[in-house]
Amino acid sequence: MVKKRYIFTAAILIISSTSAFSQKTQLFIARNSVGKLQAAIANKQDQKTQLSILGEGIKAAEAAEKDRETKKWPETWALKSYLSSYIAIVDPDQGNSDKYYDLAIKAIDTAKRFDKFEDNSGLIAASNYNINIKKQQKGKAAYQAKDFAAAFKYLKEVSDYFPKDTVLAINAALSAEGTKQEDEALQYFKRAKENGIRNPVVYQRMADIYKLKLDAEEALKMLQEGLVINPYNDMLNNDYINLLLDNEKYTEARLVIENTLKVNTRSKLLYYLYGYLNQKNINMGTAELAYNKALDIDRNYFDALYQLGLVYMNLSNDALATATKDVPTFTSYLNRAEIILAQAHKVNRKDKQTINLLIDIYTRKNRFDRAQELKAQLEEF
Repeated sequence: MVKKRYIFTAAILIISSTSAFSQKTQLFIARNSVGKLQAAIANKQDQKTQLSILGEGIKAAEAAEKDRETKKWPETWALKSYLSSYIAIVDPDQGNSDKYYDLAIKAIDTAKRFDKFEDNSGLIAASNYNINIKKQQKGKAAYQAKDFAAAFKYLKEVSDYFPKDTVLAINAALSAEGTKQEDEALQYFKRAKENGIRNPVVYQRMADIYKLKLDAEEALKMLQEGLVINPYNDMLNNDYINLLLDNEKYTEARLVIENTLKVNTRSKLLYYLYGYLNQKNINMGTAELAYNKALDIDRNYFDALYQLGLVYMNLSNDALATATKDVPTFTSYLNRAEIILAQAHKVNRKDKQTINLLIDIYTRKNRFDRAQELKAQLEEF
């Protein structure tokens, strides 16, 4: 009897030892698959080969995970998180990729909880890296699908993980804009700016957000900073001038336009704005020259035609306002106004202000038939 009991006990010990050895072997296989994967990547082996190695490693890690001893080892979970996270970024099957992304996140949390001495910090860091690459992929897909809330959720996390990456910061900011989260968008645009972004669109978007927040001074500051890095950029320059005009900073606007025109001599908009500013300051001669410069570039530029017509109308009225009533000058400017405004009317036949000015001119010239035709046009609108 004693002999039989001895043999039975030995059998239990052998079985137990074999089980523990088996699970440690599984852990060794999972660990070894990481090395094999690194070699495959270094040798630029194809995706199929990499996935085969990963499949072998995952199978071993999951076997170790089920054992009551090795399931408490941080290495088991660190290996599973790394292998799962790598499958998530290389598997072309989206469903499978998402499945392993979720498994990687759960595994990495367990690995961190068990790994009190950070023995597996390298694997955990690599897993985190892969998870964030997958988040970037998910964020990009969500943005393309116009699901800006989901895009921002993923991309802000990736940007926080890679805070020096300006492209990620911009993408997070654009996603935040898509959900009308202006403060969040500003935060990530600022991150891009602080890390040396030069793209003028970033400064333009930041200025637009400040304008929405009714903070004109900050909006002007953003455009100024953008122009320091991108001198005379048309987009930034035009926004800057328009914002100066909107806030009645006419002297500053005129100086910016004058300096820009020394460099950019083919901008009809700048000549038009320069003419408009001088017209407001009653510098009709300079305004006339500026509008004509704009029309030299585009003879059908409606805004310049209309404002030049107004200049001639004002000059013709001024000629009659003198004590001597300079009729020849009045007639000369009225004729110019007629020619310019008639051209403006051809360009935009539905502009009521142009039609009313022409009616006034034809009435003064006693051309009542033409004035009546234009009045009939007004009634059609």
